[in-house]
Amino acid sequence: MFRLRPFRLLKQMSPRGLFGRSLIIIIAPMVVLQGIVTYAFFVRHYDIVTRRMAHSVAGDVAFLTTLAETYPAGAERTKLLGMAAHALGFGISLQPGARLDAPYRHSSIDLKNAVNAVFANRLGAAHPFASNANGNVVDLSVQARDGVLKIEIPRDQVVASNADIFILWMVGSSLVLIAVAILFLRNQVKPIERLALAAEAFGKGRAVPDFKPYGATEVRKAAQAFLTMRARIDRYVQQRTEMLAGVSHDLKTPLTRLRLQLAMMGPDVDTASLLQDVSEMEHMLDEYLDFARGDSGEEAQAADLGEVVTEAALAAASARAAGGDRLHVATQSGIRLAIKRNALKRCAINLIDNALKHGERVDVAIALNGRFVEILVDDDGPGIPEAQREEAFRPFHRLDEGRNLQTGGVGLGLAIARDIARAHGGDLTLSSSKLGGLRAAIRLPV
Repeated sequence: MFRLRPFRLLKQMSPRGLFGRSLIIIIAPMVVLQGIVTYAFFVRHYDIVTRRMAHSVAGDVAFLTTLAETYPAGAERTKLLGMAAHALGFGISLQPGARLDAPYRHSSIDLKNAVNAVFANRLGAAHPFASNANGNVVDLSVQARDGVLKIEIPRDQVVASNADIFILWMVGSSLVLIAVAILFLRNQVKPIERLALAAEAFGKGRAVPDFKPYGATEVRKAAQAFLTMRARIDRYVQQRTEMLAGVSHDLKTPLTRLRLQLAMMGPDVDTASLLQDVSEMEHMLDEYLDFARGDSGEEAQAADLGEVVTEAALAAASARAAGGDRLHVATQSGIRLAIKRNALKRCAINLIDNALKHGERVDVAIALNGRFVEILVDDDGPGIPEAQREEAFRPFHRLDEGRNLQTGGVGLGLAIARDIARAHGGDLTLSSSKLGGLRAAIRLPV
C-alpha cells in the first residue's frame, strides 16, 4: 500500500548544500509574507475599495437616470444633465427612443453588482444597463423611460488604479532583498566550504599550507579546532616515526650481529635453521615498521596512476618466478591524481603479490567509476568466504581456513594496504572475482 510521506518528499526535494538551505530559510518567510499581504490587499482591501467606488458611481448614475426621467425632453433637461456631467466629471448623452438589446454585457463584475444594488433600491428593476471598458473610460448605457442614457465614466473613479504599482514595489523590493541575501550568504558559506575542502584534502594525505581561519566566530572556532587537530595528528605521526626508526635501529643491530656470527660458524643444519629464523625476524620487523609507519614522510604529488600500477605489476612479477606469464595488466594513461607514489605503489605490489601467490592467472586493471577511480586485482585462486573478508584486514590476524592472503607473513599485508588506501581518502575492498577467485579493489577519489 502506497503511503504519502510529505516530509520525506520535502526532504528529498530540498537542497543538499548549506547555501541553498540558508537561501530557502530567507526566501520562504518572504514568500509567505508577500502571499498574506497580497491576499489582504487584493482580496480584502482592493475588493472593498473597488466595491465602494463602484457603489458611489452607481449612486451618481441613479441620480442622472432619475434626473433624465423626471424632466421632459427639452432645453431644461439638457441643461441640467450638462451641469451634472460637469460637476461629476462624466460625459453624458441621451439617445431618445433607443432600446438596450439583451443580453446585457458588463466589463466589471463589481460595477454590475453595485449598480444592481443601487438601482434595486432607488429605481426598481425596470432599468437594465450594460457596461464596457474602453481604455481609461468605462462606457455605461442605462435604459431610461424615453431612451438610452449613455454615460462615460473615468476608469479611475470605478476601479482602484494603484494595483500595478503595488505589485511592482512588492516584486522589486523582494528581488533587491534576495540579491542582498545571496551576496551575504555567499560570503558566509565560503569559509565553511574552504574548511570542508581543507579537511577533505588532509584526509587524502595532501598538504593544505594556505588554510587560515576566517568568517563568522563559530566558523573560526571550527577552523581553529581543525588546525589544532591537524597539528596534533602530524606531531603524533612524527613522534611515532621517530620512535620506530629508533626501534628499527636497536633491533636490527643485534640481528645483524647474529647473522654475522652464524655465517662465521660454517654451514650446517642448525646454522641454516637459525639463519632462516633471523631472516623471518627481519621480515617480520620490516612488516611491523611498514604498518606502523604507513605513508608518513611522503608528500602527495600529481602522478599518472597507470604508470604507478604498471610499475607495481612489474615489481611484483619480477619477485616471483614465472610471475610475468600469469600476470595480465590492462591500464590506461592520462588519469593523474595527487597521490603518495611510493606508498600507493607498495599497496598495489602487496595485492598483486598476494594474487600471484594464490592464483594461476592475475588480471590488473584501472576503471573509472563516477567520481572515483578503481585499481582492480583479480585472480582465479581459492578466494575468501564473504563472512571472513572483513576479518582479513585485521592487523596480526591470519585466516585459519580457506585462502590465507598473508601466508608467510605476520598478518599485516592487507592491513597495510587498506591503511594506505584510506590515507588517500579511498578504501580497499574484497569481493568475488570474475575469474572465480578474489577481487581486491583500491578505490580512490578523483
